Amino acid sequence: MVRLPPLMDRSRGHPGVIIALVDGPVEAGHPDLAHLAMRAPHPATPATCRDPASAACRHGTFVAGILAARRGSAAPAIAPGCTLLVRQIFAEGSAAATQPSAAPGELAQALHDCIGAGARVINVSAAVAGARPREVLMLTRALDEAARRGAIIVAAAGNEARIGGSAITAHPAVIPVIGCDRAGRPMTETTLGASIGRHGIAAPGDRITSLDAAGATMTMAGTSAAAPFVAGALALLWSEFPRASARLLRAAIARAGALGRRSIVPPMLDAWASFQALRGQA
Repeated sequence: MVRLPPLMDRSRGHPGVIIALVDGPVEAGHPDLAHLAMRAPHPATPATCRDPASAACRHGTFVAGILAARRGSAAPAIAPGCTLLVRQIFAEGSAAATQPSAAPGELAQALHDCIGAGARVINVSAAVAGARPREVLMLTRALDEAARRGAIIVAAAGNEARIGGSAITAHPAVIPVIGCDRAGRPMTETTLGASIGRHGIAAPGDRITSLDAAGATMTMAGTSAAAPFVAGALALLWSEFPRASARLLRAAIARAGALGRRSIVPPMLDAWASFQALRGQA
């Protein structure tokens, strides 16, 4: 659907490209993740799970599988050659599994940690809970800093079945991602909005199979599952074009001028068209 296979045939990703996963911890003992160079940006937020059955661990492991599982596994396994940085933001005691959330201030600190550790692509599969002005300002400043440092933030648009957005999806430096069904239509629960349509992208979010920390595999749906398709594609593109700027990468993924978009529904990811656009410019 999103033409990732020809790009995946060219590259497994380069270890110099650091993908940051802002999510739950990851089950490092899963055999399909044993190859990974996985680390945490801060010792107070360990990358690995204490309880593989926890919702936070299962969510983090699922998203990690899409991004970087062993090629040939049941997970999409887009960029296993890249370095995975895991910044835990969901506590393992949390019961939220389908739409985990974080306060804006917590997310801001996580972003600062990832930027400081050299992340080039930051995947955020989380909703922003609460809207206290001071915390929203902290988040905005963290997003501004990511843009200044040349990092790209890919964020799940949300599964609230409404028209709107959040402090993170509205930021121009962020690529918001909506989930689509197998026919390429926006899923009924996905959040849509003007800023999401203007600088976002669509990716598969329906019945996605990836790794389960408590077993072999599991199937999930929603924007949490869609976002890592975009983050993984960006990591492969940056591996192929290491000198490309974040601005150029975002433009290649968007494939259209943001100022020309009027729909609240963003275009579908086309990884191979993005590669060809970058090769043409190179």
